[in-house]
Amino acid sequence: MSQPIPDLGAYLYTHDQLQEAIQGLNEAQLTWKAAPEKWSVTEVLSHLADHNIVVSFRIRAIISGASAQLPAFEQDPWVSSAKANEGSVSDILAAFQALLVYNHLLFKRLSAEDWQKTGVNFKGQTLALTDVVQSFVAHVQVHLAQIARIKNELEARV
Repeated sequence: MSQPIPDLGAYLYTHDQLQEAIQGLNEAQLTWKAAPEKWSVTEVLSHLADHNIVVSFRIRAIISGASAQLPAFEQDPWVSSAKANEGSVSDILAAFQALLVYNHLLFKRLSAEDWQKTGVNFKGQTLALTDVVQSFVAHVQVHLAQIARIKNELEARV
């Protein structure tokens, strides 16, 4: 069964959504954590940049016809080892956006058949390229809600 090409506008718009979500937050608010094991807004953004790197690899694995299982990653160790709160949100978002643009340029060159190519994820599920892109957009939405919760927790403490 053929799946439609995903909404690439929604894919590109994820960067703008993240920018809007953090608008007006200062450095202290961006790095604030409700608890040591919780993520700050900056750490959420760092996770999304990491996720974008992994998804970029998955995209290329699928369209190249690679038979290897699509990579997974351990998000918590990646976030903690990246020391995101010591970095710059603008740098994180610039990397996130650069990958969006680079992937979008690739997407524009793909055929309808390319969009139907599949790979197997770490759970053993077969995913078409369209699924990977739609899941990426949905994943960003989950973390936008997380950012909103962090902001609400921060406001409640003030």
